[in-house]
Amino acid sequence: MKIIRPAALSASLSIIALTIASAASAQDQDPGPLPSHVTNAASSMDLPEAVPTKASPRVENLLRQMTLEEKVGQLTQAAGGRSKTLNSKLTLEELDRVRAGKAGSYLHVAGAEPLRELQRVAVEESRLKIPLLFAMDVVHGYRTIFPVPIAIAASWEPEAWEQTARISAVEASNSGLHWTFAPMVDIARDPRWGRVVEGAGEDAYLGSIMAAAQVRGYQGTSLKGSGTMMATTKHFGAYGAPLGGRDYGTAEISERALHEIYLPPFYAAMKAGTGSYMTAFNDVGGQPTTGNAELINGTLRGQWGFDGMLVSDWNAIAELINHGVAGSRADAGALAVSAGVDMDMMSLVYSDDLTKAAAANPDLVAHIDNAVRNVLTAKERLGLFDDPMAYHNVVAEAESIRSAAHIEAARDIAERSMVLLKNSNNALPLAAKAQKIAVIGAMAIDTQSQLGSWRARGDKAEVVSILEGITQGAPDGASVTFTAGAAPQSHDETGIAAAVTAAMDSDVVLLVIGEDYDLSGEARSRSSLDLPPSQLALAKAVFAAGKPVMVLLTGGRPLAIPELDEQADAILMTWLLGNEAGPAVANIVFGKTAPGGKLPIAFPRTTGAVPYSYGEYPAGRPAHPDPIKDSNRFKDLPITQLYPFGHGLSYGDVTMTDLGLSSPTLQPGGNIEISVKLTNRGPQAGYETAQLYLRDVVSRQAQPKMTLRGFKRVMLQPGESRTVTFTLTPDQLTYYGSDGKWRTEGGRFDVMIGASAEDIRQRGSFTLSVGLESDIPAAALATETAVR
Repeated sequence: MKIIRPAALSASLSIIALTIASAASAQDQDPGPLPSHVTNAASSMDLPEAVPTKASPRVENLLRQMTLEEKVGQLTQAAGGRSKTLNSKLTLEELDRVRAGKAGSYLHVAGAEPLRELQRVAVEESRLKIPLLFAMDVVHGYRTIFPVPIAIAASWEPEAWEQTARISAVEASNSGLHWTFAPMVDIARDPRWGRVVEGAGEDAYLGSIMAAAQVRGYQGTSLKGSGTMMATTKHFGAYGAPLGGRDYGTAEISERALHEIYLPPFYAAMKAGTGSYMTAFNDVGGQPTTGNAELINGTLRGQWGFDGMLVSDWNAIAELINHGVAGSRADAGALAVSAGVDMDMMSLVYSDDLTKAAAANPDLVAHIDNAVRNVLTAKERLGLFDDPMAYHNVVAEAESIRSAAHIEAARDIAERSMVLLKNSNNALPLAAKAQKIAVIGAMAIDTQSQLGSWRARGDKAEVVSILEGITQGAPDGASVTFTAGAAPQSHDETGIAAAVTAAMDSDVVLLVIGEDYDLSGEARSRSSLDLPPSQLALAKAVFAAGKPVMVLLTGGRPLAIPELDEQADAILMTWLLGNEAGPAVANIVFGKTAPGGKLPIAFPRTTGAVPYSYGEYPAGRPAHPDPIKDSNRFKDLPITQLYPFGHGLSYGDVTMTDLGLSSPTLQPGGNIEISVKLTNRGPQAGYETAQLYLRDVVSRQAQPKMTLRGFKRVMLQPGESRTVTFTLTPDQLTYYGSDGKWRTEGGRFDVMIGASAEDIRQRGSFTLSVGLESDIPAAALATETAVR
């Protein structure tokens, strides 16, 4: 940490260049066939300098023995099947490919026994006996499926993510897999983007904490350890910021936003030891990440010191041609490998075209050698050279898959992930008495959707539906009926009449509506955040029946649901919860446990209000609640969100009092403790998550209205009090300056602690005595937290 005086602040040129000469030459061409001087551009490409990466003597010895074709083979990842038909492409011809050293990795493969034979061919019958890497998208479970990632993030408990990743790694590694394409840590502030379901929401600090937890869970303390697998932190760049929320689209963001909002979770994952990264499909300001040497080799490897492996996304290297920065496949391969992309996922550009590019431009060989070093080092760190068959124990595979402990963990984390959005007059939990309960909605029996996207080897036959959970968990004497009503993606509303009849014949309605699994995920961006028409029609009809209605809302993203908020007695966001959806929902509904989740991304009032974040800059005319005043707001909407970031209710009544600061001043090299007392004054046990927000009051550059810098979820019994203490350091106060340095000036910082970004319960302030510089993204630094 370097102390600076305000007079020392100065601006300089950006550290990230967003232009490459080859991109300009390709983009200048007219539509139609590209001329030869463009399609053969690899021969004249101005490559960045290849700085040799460090590797062990074993890796260097192998590299010296390899032909160029064998090197390129190590950089090639082929598909051994498809996500729904694993191993289907492992033909005799594919075994010959392995014998010839023309593949370094396979994805869409699984199973201890089938992969043993593939690995045996590699280590016994290929010339250099180099083992293969086996990979799969093990995102929120392998066979035991946990809630979708956005739901686990809603737990606000990094321990939940670490446990999920650990169990996933145990099951997957015992099934022959070495490598997962997770965690996805892309920050997303526009829920129209379909892949919001895969991340941790809108906040860089929360995202960083969750990113590090997942890496720890997958990798443990050593990649050679039992039950571990190599993590892939994705999608490096700003994939979560496409214009209009349209997947794969350009991210038009400032360099400051890139570093303060989108990159911190990637840095946090690196500090946690992530073994690999995956580049983003999209471009930032016109520069595709898959070909961005300044971002990959400059920032990630150079400034941050990452020494692991990078893989492209599916076909992304070939798609550099579509981006307009490469005129041929050879050109695309040269651009990607020289930028620092070590392995080509499924475009086969490296395997089919990279040798041609190297022949045309011998300087490319040094970059290829670096990529091979990184791939072989990853295999070495996994222990594959020493014991390539360690992952192929069929007995361990059978014992670990869906063990009782894993199923119990899936249920517990599902319970912790739900968010109680509304609870008028304590409508939930339902009273433990004899009553007629009508479960209405097709989502109550949709077991496929509960698996979410990227379900690995999850089986819908192993999912306990919401209906089944409610039926089994209902109190003695209660009766449960079911009517489907209407499904989310169906235009058939003929079942709504029967649903209304069921509602009128009941004492209470559990209305299970929302989006199914196919309405969020990759390539599932949507222009509207409204409920599907059939679901809204069903809800309106059931509300009109006049009975108490508890909405169990399903889906993988925030929705605009003002109609539900106005009429429902309670709304529980259940997301898509995995194998144990039914028992988890029942335990919350009937009060066997309390809800405690908090939103990791706000729910807007309408689609037109996105993108949005609580942490935006205040503007010269900050939003004012009076629409008559000229301010930074929509005239036709309140200035608040329907449900803000951090919102979530529980069954207790928790107050926050007694804000304490250990000192009025924070000195360089020191820290400050900020504490708050939580007390449950209600008759039921409940959760509360104390959320610490800061505001830099005066700065040379405008600062966010508030930024999250700490949180802690606490369970409190009736009458119980506990004190949460956050310990902050000066490095956590910095911002990314226009000169590319992390800094802050001395001055006042406001402290806000609350139950959401819009429910602040305690306020204070301290003074940073002097300005300072730092080398670390502020949002990536975890705040030490204690509870007593």
